Amino acid sequence: MLSIIIPVYNEAENLPILRDQLEAVLDELGKDYEVILVNDGSTDDSPAVLASLAEQNSRFKVISFVRNFGQTAAMMAGINYSQGEIIIPMDADLQNDPADIPRLLEKLDEGFEVCSGWRQDRKDDSIRRNLPSRIANKLISSISGVHLHDYGCSLKAYRRKVIKGVKLYGEMHRFIPIYASWMGGRVTEIPVTHHPRIHGESNYGLNRTFKVILDLIVIQFMSLYMQKPIHFFGGFGLINLALSFLTFGWMLSLKLFWDTSFSVTPLPMLIILFFMIGLQSIFFGLLAEMQMRTYYESQNKDSYQIEDKINFD
Repeated sequence: MLSIIIPVYNEAENLPILRDQLEAVLDELGKDYEVILVNDGSTDDSPAVLASLAEQNSRFKVISFVRNFGQTAAMMAGINYSQGEIIIPMDADLQNDPADIPRLLEKLDEGFEVCSGWRQDRKDDSIRRNLPSRIANKLISSISGVHLHDYGCSLKAYRRKVIKGVKLYGEMHRFIPIYASWMGGRVTEIPVTHHPRIHGESNYGLNRTFKVILDLIVIQFMSLYMQKPIHFFGGFGLINLALSFLTFGWMLSLKLFWDTSFSVTPLPMLIILFFMIGLQSIFFGLLAEMQMRTYYESQNKDSYQIEDKINFD
């Protein structure tokens, strides 16, 4: 079974066209499918249009949030409530082409667990959208070790087993291939069609680039230190303690061999500063260790709130 997951935010004009395109492609595939449309607090006529689509076709399912929680939360809700063994997220703005879905599935049939779309001929503003995206993609690939040309393309195909249990926050939906790679999944990509936006306005801007960089730092930290935060904080603390003792030794040598008074140098303040930072970092590491254990042992909570669901059992 295929699960197509589509976050929706103010896309009322695009939804009927997207429905027609999806039905044409998915019906021709001959596979059982569901289309989960997640209304992320839309303020236009999207809720009414979504309800109409669900009424016309029971395979179109709707999740409505009480307010706007963001694309990542919408994607997470769609994954949590999906039933398919293959999950295919995509955008609702008609820039992704459903006709590329069979090609993504062909790659999964070759033995890959993830196939990512690559908008090779991207139809967006070259300065405001494309250039920051290229920079972000190179940065993400180099740091994560999972080399993709286009992390920002929503159109991807996943086998459920490699993203089962993944929890997403912030803007981290674009990093799902990295999570899948951590789970041992084979990742590949193919060029996909990208259309210019016809209706509505883009919800993306340059500020997302900075959010992506910050989320990437979180991803890298979680990769290396999620289960051993004391190694990061404690290591930083030990370095500062070592600097404190080295500075103390330097201060003593100045006094003994060059008859330099402690009071005429900033070294006493540096000793105290390095020592306090070192102790605090170790304490932060211990607190992080306790929080990590609480995280694993406590009940998981979702990052969104659902107001209504349609066509779900």
